[in-house]
Amino acid sequence: MAKTDGIRSKHADGVSLDRMDRKILGALVVDATRGYADLGREVGLSAPAVHERVKKLKAAGVIRRISAAIEGAAVGRPLLVFIHVATNNWGHSEAIDRLSELPELEEMHSVTGDASMILKVRLANTDALEALLRRINAFESVVATHTFVTLSTYLERPVQAEVTADWPAPPLPRE
Repeated sequence: MAKTDGIRSKHADGVSLDRMDRKILGALVVDATRGYADLGREVGLSAPAVHERVKKLKAAGVIRRISAAIEGAAVGRPLLVFIHVATNNWGHSEAIDRLSELPELEEMHSVTGDASMILKVRLANTDALEALLRRINAFESVVATHTFVTLSTYLERPVQAEVTADWPAPPLPRE
């Protein structure tokens, strides 16, 4: 039987976020190293009140972890690649568990369309990419891969907590 502990739930069930929770989350996304007093000044709450809210957001699974955003090139992995993987089965499997152990893998998503999943990987160079593709294609369930090498990244950001369904989206500028 395949283990499913590593599969994230799609949302934190039963969690209701108010405007203040969203302000706190928005401030944490910008800089999660700030202290509760500093966060409190920004959102208009006391440090203990912010601490209590952050503790509840963590317990509810809204905040999964606090992590550092590391520049890939600074750690010898300047090549950002997206790999679409087509398989002969769909859903969670032992192969997915084994794929998740690849250290180059940053993200893995089950998707609709021609691919079964999309992998986001960061590598040192094209030789490392070729070796990784050999390992992925060696899986019995893999039918094909389509690789997209990133030339430039124009936007990379985490989830924006303050954006909601009723958030007024500004019109896009005309070209």
